[in-house]
Amino acid sequence: MVKTNRNRISLFGFFALTAALVMTSYEYPTFATAKLNLIFFVLVGGIFWFLPVALTSAEMASIEGWEEGGIFSWVSHALGKRWGLAAVFYEWFQGTLCNITMLYFVVGAFSMVFHIPVLEHNLWVKFLTVAALYWILTLLQFKGVKSTVKLAQVGVVLGIIMPTILFLILAIIYACQGHPLQIQFHWNKVIPDFHELSTLVVAASFVLAFGGIEASASHINEMKNPTRNYPLAILLLAAVTIILDGVGGLSVAMVTPAHDLSLSAGVVQAFEYLLRSLTTWWHPLLVIISLCLILGEISQVSSWIVGPTKTLYIAAREGLLPPTMRHVNDEKVPTHLLLLQGVVVTIWAAVLTFAGGSGNVSFFVSISLTAVIYLCAYILMFISYFRAIFHFKNLNRTYQIPGGVVVKSLVAISGLILSIFSFVIAFVKPSALSVQQGKIYQMILTACFLLMFITPFILYVFRHRFIAEDCQDGYAIEGVTHQDVNPLTPPKGRSSIKIVKR
Repeated sequence: MVKTNRNRISLFGFFALTAALVMTSYEYPTFATAKLNLIFFVLVGGIFWFLPVALTSAEMASIEGWEEGGIFSWVSHALGKRWGLAAVFYEWFQGTLCNITMLYFVVGAFSMVFHIPVLEHNLWVKFLTVAALYWILTLLQFKGVKSTVKLAQVGVVLGIIMPTILFLILAIIYACQGHPLQIQFHWNKVIPDFHELSTLVVAASFVLAFGGIEASASHINEMKNPTRNYPLAILLLAAVTIILDGVGGLSVAMVTPAHDLSLSAGVVQAFEYLLRSLTTWWHPLLVIISLCLILGEISQVSSWIVGPTKTLYIAAREGLLPPTMRHVNDEKVPTHLLLLQGVVVTIWAAVLTFAGGSGNVSFFVSISLTAVIYLCAYILMFISYFRAIFHFKNLNRTYQIPGGVVVKSLVAISGLILSIFSFVIAFVKPSALSVQQGKIYQMILTACFLLMFITPFILYVFRHRFIAEDCQDGYAIEGVTHQDVNPLTPPKGRSSIKIVKR
């Protein structure tokens, strides 16, 4: 059934859905640790990495024949399906951990505001709460993307944009009333000291904080007027995200003492500092603001649950994953993929909660593993863009980066260089670990990275067996008879297949 324009996602709906993947308030405390340097990092990361990701995504998503499937489609057309499967697998994998960190914020904020310390300090309670929240949100996705879009629209406005603007207003009032500031505004402190390795590690974290804008491209065919609205939404989001991340991080740094800053619920903590100093009615206001922030993070988790999974479903539909991964319900939701994702996230929640609570190096390995795997997806994406502008330059596209091939190349080179830089920096020993722990950290991280890096290529080797299973189970390859299919060799002359019911 063809969707009517009424049932399609509007420009604002798509903007909200994508914003829920990118914009976040729970990372403001992390930004705040850089103090005034965050201005430099946000501008560099936003202009030289986030903007290239947004611009190249917008152009590749508008190329004729590349529209459906997001990063899987772009990399597959440019480099082949082997690399396309790798790119979407890496994007999906990092999302399994990203959801945990956002739910940590939800639990931490709820614990702080409503004075329920057991949620934050009892590891079993914390783990079970995070797991329960994730499974509830996963099951809600079975109703289709419309409910996710509605939640994203409300969550982004009430939970991210409005609190950040309010934060800035309160911080300005706080400063004007003569309250002490935790940072000194001197322009010579904006540029960081790059002689210290820790500064480079901080720089890499700002680059990764902008990730996710490409994940919503799987919904492009559900938009109203996608050729115009998709690039418009992406460019608008890039500008808004850079501004809000800078304002949010700077506001937290202004009012919260560094030694007292909580990285899990620091935004709520900073609001408490501001409201306590400005009004006697601070607690009721803090509860309302905290509930809005929690709503914003829940909308983000919902978007991350369905975004990368839907792109992975496109790869499954191409016969690159086991046949059961192609199962969808009446709302066209890939339920088996969502259930598999739920199991993976639950395992990650256990690892991060218990390893992190005991100070084990596993916690740092998990965070860095996610970073290096996700950066592999971006490296493949930028390489694919070079192929798109040189090898596939004659393909029709409704949006192009202005300035011709030279500007396009400079944009892609900028994003690629920062991606490689951040990848290398992720293997540097965290300052919180001893020298011996650092060696163990680097050994485990390298081994885990190699294992996760080769996983999609192992799946790709078995793709013909997945196709053979389809034929035995009542499915067929469109345009190919059952006798033509050999599980060890691909159908001759067909680089693209489609699985259909007999």
